[in-house]
Amino acid sequence: MAQVPVKPKWFKIRPPAGNDYTHIKRTLRTHGLHTVCEEARCPNLSECWGGGTATFMIMGHTCTRGCRFCAVDTGRPAPLDPTEPLKVARSLAAWGLDYAVITSVDRDDLPDGGAAHFAQTIRTVKAHAPQIRLEVLIPDFCGDVDALRSILDAQPDVVAHNIETVERLSPGVRDVRARYAQSLGVLETLKRFAPQGYTKSSVMVGLGETFGEVRQTMVDLRSVGVDALTVGQYLRPSRSKHHLDVVEYLPLEQFEAYRRVGEELGFAYVASGPLVRSSYRAGELFTKYLLRRGGPANGDQKHEA
Repeated sequence: MAQVPVKPKWFKIRPPAGNDYTHIKRTLRTHGLHTVCEEARCPNLSECWGGGTATFMIMGHTCTRGCRFCAVDTGRPAPLDPTEPLKVARSLAAWGLDYAVITSVDRDDLPDGGAAHFAQTIRTVKAHAPQIRLEVLIPDFCGDVDALRSILDAQPDVVAHNIETVERLSPGVRDVRARYAQSLGVLETLKRFAPQGYTKSSVMVGLGETFGEVRQTMVDLRSVGVDALTVGQYLRPSRSKHHLDVVEYLPLEQFEAYRRVGEELGFAYVASGPLVRSSYRAGELFTKYLLRRGGPANGDQKHEA
């Protein structure tokens, strides 16, 4: 029987509270909206919601895929809500944010994977809250180039797609339809169509990977032009047999080492820490990146037709 790793001191998570948390939760429930913060049981929910930030999860809260690291329900999703883009836009406008993140479940039941609905949500948010810089964390859409193009046509400021883990572990960690090479292909396509746009990805550690494998994943991501990277500790979302055990809790020094490696490889910014997630402090990090790069103040970007 494998030895269970000891949880480190940083594992303690502050329970959610505060006026901003209450306001966000009330708004979400009023409009029947969902966040990945709740569905994925993110450890940073209290910090982010307490600061007035949440990551919307659109296209329902049931995913057609069954990745073994994820807490989101798997099954047959409900039909898309055609009013959802407007609900999201109005909620974001009411919060008065200057940076927001939108993600979604996988919708392999839809011909385009839900890309048109996702793109409509982006356009509607931009119309109702033009001051918001919008980051989207998208599924792979089965590598459908037209679906990816439709996302870029909606003009998000940052497009993220997560590679999740190293190549060797990918088949046992992710759904069989979520292939490592396919994710690299998605990121490569995004950069090819929008070379001036910003792309981002994320890696979980603590699943049995080696330092060298994580570095190689970083090399692979840089080879397709990914600009930003987050590295965080995998935390088992439940005791269900479906969810993978934590193999190792990495020391803080190793996260710092991953940050240094990423910066040496040329990522514009790297967020690496045990509780870091793909959308963690996204607006703050992106703003710092733009200030260093001298990027456009309005976030405009051009892409090839």
